[in-house]
Amino acid sequence: MKTPVKMVIVAALAAAVIGAVALKKGKAPSENNGGTAAPGATVAGGGLAKAAPASTGKLPKLLDLGAGKCIPCKMMKPILDDLKANHADQFITEFIDVWENPDAGKKYGIEMIPTQIFYNAEGKELFRHTGFYGKEDILGKWKEFGVDVSRGKVATGIVRETPVAADTRPRDSVCFMCDGNVNPMTKTVVKGQSDQHVFCGPHCYFIYFSSIVGADAKAVDAKVSVSDWAGGQLIPATTATYLYGMDAKGRPTIKAFADQDAATKEQKTSPGNLLAWDVLRSKELATRCAFCDRAVYPEDACGVKFGNTHGHGCCTHCSMGVAARLKQDIEVEAKDGLTGEIIRVKTLDGQIASIEPKTAIAWFGQKKGADGKWVSAGCFKQGFFVDEGNLQKWLEARPAMTGRQISIAQVLSDKMKLTPEQIAKACKLGECK
Repeated sequence: MKTPVKMVIVAALAAAVIGAVALKKGKAPSENNGGTAAPGATVAGGGLAKAAPASTGKLPKLLDLGAGKCIPCKMMKPILDDLKANHADQFITEFIDVWENPDAGKKYGIEMIPTQIFYNAEGKELFRHTGFYGKEDILGKWKEFGVDVSRGKVATGIVRETPVAADTRPRDSVCFMCDGNVNPMTKTVVKGQSDQHVFCGPHCYFIYFSSIVGADAKAVDAKVSVSDWAGGQLIPATTATYLYGMDAKGRPTIKAFADQDAATKEQKTSPGNLLAWDVLRSKELATRCAFCDRAVYPEDACGVKFGNTHGHGCCTHCSMGVAARLKQDIEVEAKDGLTGEIIRVKTLDGQIASIEPKTAIAWFGQKKGADGKWVSAGCFKQGFFVDEGNLQKWLEARPAMTGRQISIAQVLSDKMKLTPEQIAKACKLGECK
């Protein structure tokens, strides 16, 4: 019996960087008339390794040789599962664990894992790649070989093009930014020349302000009025005193007062700091979305890690956009829109590397624009969910919501297609697409 190919893992850090695990060289594999020379795969004694043929059949085949525990191999697993599920009518997707079946490493002449080998329907090798290989790259390679991958099964999901029930709330009782109900005690108003925008509180106003391109702070602030917590009447925002506290969940609360003595009295029963408008503005605009640069509370945001930096995404979709804006791999920690359960997403080279839990999906909130075309309904209408059941329950409580269920991979793909000019305008007023 021939000696099995021995395998060793290159240092874990190196594996993560180069996206492959090295194998020790073994004896040259035997010649096989059904295969062709594997590009660049050298073996002991020199020359090119000959790959064993793929099974002859009516469909071309993608063979991934890896292992269950190497880091880049584990990143390949959800991609292979997706290809098997959605492209089984176009090409065969097969995986061989070379740690459990070490002879395979020698049989196919591989030196690093994971290695992907493409075969045509007759079993002839067309191409091989070493290291992590994203789904779009794999499909793109099949297209180069003339394989039609556009007919893959499309995952069915929830689509709501018309509201289940109309939103009958008076517009002046609905926040212009978050679409939430406006509390008369914290109502904030921005008056324009011909109309006005109503917000549920100062925080949503600052989100609005950070969404205006080239905004003049003094000019816009001069148009803002806030509700006096003590009396209920609207007062100029720039002259009010603000009690800045926190609720039971650690999220900031803001109460405005026309009279500082009234603010001091409230402070005795509701702990917090008394702030002037300029100081409040600085605090509110201090934390920004790493994708669209809008103001955000960390308590409301997704966590985004890029390199050694921890930042925030103002919504689930913007958090994925950080990979596009920074051209870096990211790790996202989001909360299920219904239950708050944690959903973790990692990217590699602009594609999904892993999703936990694997059942997690996304909701793309949309609305029809003035031209009748579907556009994004804004950050507050997006979300991730651990499964379709949670999304369904979330939508039941939002009968006026329209949009569609998409995969988290699609969210990332859409963001990666944006140009630098589009990213610069992301989430700015009138620019959501």
